[in-house]
Amino acid sequence: MKKIRILTLSGSLRPQSSSHKILQIATALMPENVEIDDSADIGSLPHFDGSETPPPAVATFLQQIQQADGVLICIPEYAFGVPGSFKNALDWTVGGGEFSQKPVTYITAASVGEKAHESLGHILTAMGSVITGSLRIPFIRAKLTPEGTLKDPALLESLRATVNSLF
Repeated sequence: MKKIRILTLSGSLRPQSSSHKILQIATALMPENVEIDDSADIGSLPHFDGSETPPPAVATFLQQIQQADGVLICIPEYAFGVPGSFKNALDWTVGGGEFSQKPVTYITAASVGEKAHESLGHILTAMGSVITGSLRIPFIRAKLTPEGTLKDPALLESLRATVNSLF
């Protein structure tokens, strides 16, 4: 069976955030032939400035996207939008086309998340991504146990279906 490399990107900088927890659950649902790359560190990226030669942290980030067969994203919602640090990371990819024709599935895990979810869909479309699936999980904190598992079996199945849309 061919190995598939999936890059996971969290829109939150906090390691114990709901976004990180959802990505952990999601990666556990993936087939055995999937290799997960969860090493992208969007918090280390400098502010986007349009440089023709990207700084080393940006070059590494761009290479991770290029090497991935697909990307799984989970973001929170801040002030009705995509978190600034995550948008900054995406801005670094626009000129190089790293997301062009790249299969992407995205999840918004937030109190409501409607506006950030819609906004991220527009951004990914503008970058030429092939959106294979999306899921919005409102009231996320009420749906996770303190240990970081999902309380709702129906939500777990929705997450499984969303993750499987990448393959």
